[in-house]
Amino acid sequence: MTMNTEVFITCALTGAGDTTGKSDLVPVTPEQIANDAIEAAKAGAAIAHCHVRDPETGAPARDVALYREVVDRIRDADTDVVINLTAGMGGDLIIGSAEAPIPLNPASDMVGASERTEHVRTLLPEICTLDCGTMNFSHGDYIMANTPSMLRAMASQMQEAGVRPEIEVFDTGHLVLAKQLVSEGLIDDPVMIQLCMGIPYGAPDDINTFMSMVNNMPEGWIWSAFSIGRSQLPYAALAPVAGGNVRVGLEDNIYLKRGELASNAQLVERAVTILEAMNVHVMTPEEVRAKLKLKKR
Repeated sequence: MTMNTEVFITCALTGAGDTTGKSDLVPVTPEQIANDAIEAAKAGAAIAHCHVRDPETGAPARDVALYREVVDRIRDADTDVVINLTAGMGGDLIIGSAEAPIPLNPASDMVGASERTEHVRTLLPEICTLDCGTMNFSHGDYIMANTPSMLRAMASQMQEAGVRPEIEVFDTGHLVLAKQLVSEGLIDDPVMIQLCMGIPYGAPDDINTFMSMVNNMPEGWIWSAFSIGRSQLPYAALAPVAGGNVRVGLEDNIYLKRGELASNAQLVERAVTILEAMNVHVMTPEEVRAKLKLKKR
């Protein structure tokens, strides 16, 4: 295990979870999301990971027009940041019930690969996510559905668009599938992985599980890691010690400390404090572009 002393911070701004009712600091509108990306960048984040939400309800959305407004506002700003758009929306499978799984719950959102990557191919961010597997989440009958054929199609479309996929790994088998996609030539070097720890029912965020995933990471792959809730900020120290990079943000954790709601910028500032206290260099967006061979549009 070699400590990483050149670390980039990703700020996951809003996500798709039911957090808007728990904190009024979670950004909802495209303007709020873009402003949070800019403030997070000023605080030290090199990458802004963006979902969009319905501006009226706060519900998760995948409207290309909403993504366009977010991206245009970030690109028009004076503050530089690498744009990372989720491509996870459209794989939400919710069965009817335990006794009657079919028909599916009307809240299911299952669409094809081309629709899931439409905003990526249209707006050409530098990075987009690829959730590398299917998993039961803790919310009743909800399944995050990403079949191998769906992932192959999406990876191919991302590759053709020249957008770097950030492979989201929620469990050990997802890392196996990521290796397979790379071996098939569907994902180019440098390979970028995000270890997503502590999400029921994926990989728990205990040290043994985390290190087993780190130790199975192929040499040369660039990776980052986070955990949810109270473990988010400890992972800002743990990930670099194990050789990785850092993710914080309101998608995964809404508190700065017990009882104190955080902003995205505050979470980034705290991560910077942790890293600098460890004598780690916090990378700039331009340094990240050089490291990951990104194309800025």
